[in-house]
Amino acid sequence: CQGQVASLDLIGWMFSEQNREAQEFVEKFEGALGKGKGRKLYAYKVMMTKKLIKFKRDFENFKTACIPWERKIKEVESHFGSSVASYFIFLRWMYGLNLVLFGFMFGLVILPEILMGLPYGSIPRKTVPREEQETAMDYSVLFDFGGYCKYSFLFYGYYNNEPTIGVLKFRLPLSYLLVGVGIFGYSLMVVIRTMARNANEGGDGGEEGDFTFSWKMFTSWDYLIGNPETADNKYASITTSFKESIVDEQENQKDENIHLRRFLRVLANFLIVSCLGGSGYLIYFVVKRSQEFANMKKDNLSWFEKNEVEFVMSLLGLVCPPLFETIAELEDYHPRIALKWQLGRIFALFLGNLYTFLFALFDEVTAKLESEKVIKNSTEWVLNQYYSNYSSFYNTTDVPPPAVHPSDVIRGPCWETGVGIEFVKLIVSDIQVTYLTILIGDFVRAVIVRFLNYCWCWDLEAGFPSYGEFDISGNVLGLIFNQGMIWMGAFYAPGLVGLNVLRLLSSMYYQCWAVMCCNVPHERVFKASRSNNFYMGLLLLVLFLSLLPVVYTIMTLSPSFDCGPFSGQEKMYDVIMETIEKDLPAFIGNLFSYATNPGLILPAVLLMVLALYYLNAVSKAYQQANTDLKKKMQMVSMSFSCSVRALPLVSLFFQLPFVQDSIKQMTVWFIGGHLKARDEEKNRRNNKDSTNQVMKDLEDLLPNKSLIPPPTEEEPPPPGTHTHTHTHLHIPLLQMLSANLHPTVLTTLFALHLSSQML
Repeated sequence: CQGQVASLDLIGWMFSEQNREAQEFVEKFEGALGKGKGRKLYAYKVMMTKKLIKFKRDFENFKTACIPWERKIKEVESHFGSSVASYFIFLRWMYGLNLVLFGFMFGLVILPEILMGLPYGSIPRKTVPREEQETAMDYSVLFDFGGYCKYSFLFYGYYNNEPTIGVLKFRLPLSYLLVGVGIFGYSLMVVIRTMARNANEGGDGGEEGDFTFSWKMFTSWDYLIGNPETADNKYASITTSFKESIVDEQENQKDENIHLRRFLRVLANFLIVSCLGGSGYLIYFVVKRSQEFANMKKDNLSWFEKNEVEFVMSLLGLVCPPLFETIAELEDYHPRIALKWQLGRIFALFLGNLYTFLFALFDEVTAKLESEKVIKNSTEWVLNQYYSNYSSFYNTTDVPPPAVHPSDVIRGPCWETGVGIEFVKLIVSDIQVTYLTILIGDFVRAVIVRFLNYCWCWDLEAGFPSYGEFDISGNVLGLIFNQGMIWMGAFYAPGLVGLNVLRLLSSMYYQCWAVMCCNVPHERVFKASRSNNFYMGLLLLVLFLSLLPVVYTIMTLSPSFDCGPFSGQEKMYDVIMETIEKDLPAFIGNLFSYATNPGLILPAVLLMVLALYYLNAVSKAYQQANTDLKKKMQMVSMSFSCSVRALPLVSLFFQLPFVQDSIKQMTVWFIGGHLKARDEEKNRRNNKDSTNQVMKDLEDLLPNKSLIPPPTEEEPPPPGTHTHTHTHLHIPLLQMLSANLHPTVLTTLFALHLSSQML
């Protein structure tokens, strides 16, 4: 049958692999048999090979030790499972990404302006207005990022619009635009590369359900552990993995009322959609109120009215996720599936809130642009009057600029800095709410449960309030949308990336301490997905949605006329066109114009779509081939296991005397024929007689130089005598085996006999 043939082919392949490994072993250590310099050279090679292997192993250990917070994350994973540890792994990855983005922004934008730009107080955009100088250092003003913070390198308006600055003639406006767009390009490349690597590592779709508990029971312990603390962590990790597998097994065997379950899930989704619509309307209403408050005097406003937008958005982010989690109890999904639904709903909440905030914010930007036009026209009219009056009074055309101190110059609202301040305030308020929530909701709660449990009316640990669980979905979505605000706000506030680096660094230590000190594992512990691509998919979507407002700003809105590196331009992208026209050869401008021609862009987009379709089809074909190969491997494995179970019967068969005699003769014939062929080939090349002593010895063992002597007629035994016929059956059996069976089958039978002897 097919399974038996597959098992026979597998055993033949095993013998060929063993033969190949033996030949490689002989070739590798053949130099050890030499003498003199050859042997010393071989010993030197062996020594250097061992040292190289040791160096590679030590270097790999060094690289592992250099991974930041690896021990902390492993400790969290051992006590809380892989699902909680996946959040901290994601947090570490986000920290590395933001560190690179901060390097780009600081090295190519902030540092050149500080070192080579004009100092503070030299021009109006770098000077606090005179009416604001008295309160410029007040804590309340600085806390709202006004005063000296507003006119610092943290925000867009501080940077000069000169084409080149410093001795190096550094092109700051061009660098600002390229870095602002390059942040998105680099982030996109890193996210897609990480998703591809995760898919290769964990997205193979292999089966994991065979003997799960047996493998965990007998192969989980690490016998190299010598530290008691490490042993405790390993014990906790094994216990947690058993809980995860038990939950998966229970979910696979669960019976449910399908009609009731569908009704409850529809009801839960209706309630959640209602919450999403209400939160979006509330944010739009609050932002519109803030625009009205902006036209009023700040002295007449309370603290809540000044920070109403940030407070409401942080409050919605704090209240809605637990509400969604409570509603999700009606659905009764598997914990892993429930986590993905929870992440999707909180994602929709944050996305709706963020874009509602942006739409309302761009309405305010439109109003500021109108006021800027009025201020610009009035400023130009005043300057024209000054120049005309001066030239007519002094009868000269050499008119000096007006002697006005930079702090007294009339300036526009600089809408880019206003947008950057709003993003910075959102980030700071999010940090405050997150840390206070951990401190009050987790730490104070744990202290109350721990020390008041002995003198309370009910069991605080088992009942209300109990110890808190780590909110995976809320923390993950908080990270993702925090990063989305960083991507959008970095163009308007270059210092925002550095602020986010500090936030992620402190969050790693603060949240690791909180989860180990104040939280308990989830009641239903579950494994995280082998690939972390769900988080990365959400991050990729947020990256794309964060790119849209920045592109809209660059391509559509007019920059402020008196602040920022693009002041004086009609559109921000005009900096690139100006650089190409003035500083680059003419043919590069022609190439750029050809590349931006719609007649070339549309075919290129069509070609990319066709390439994606082709690659998708090829990927599906590879997946199908991979599935077929896995099925074949499972079939071969089952056939081989059946063959192993048949080893006792094969062993009994090979213990028969005539079978053993036949195998001995077959072995001599096989080895002798092989060596004789090699000796004849060698003699043919050297024109020499046979000198192989092993071959001569084997020939002596052969009866009459032949493996199968001709059959001889035997006299029939006398009647009444009993003889053992098995001593005379080996030659007919050998003839039958040699004539009718394939050599692979003979080799397989011999291999099964040897295996039974070893077992």
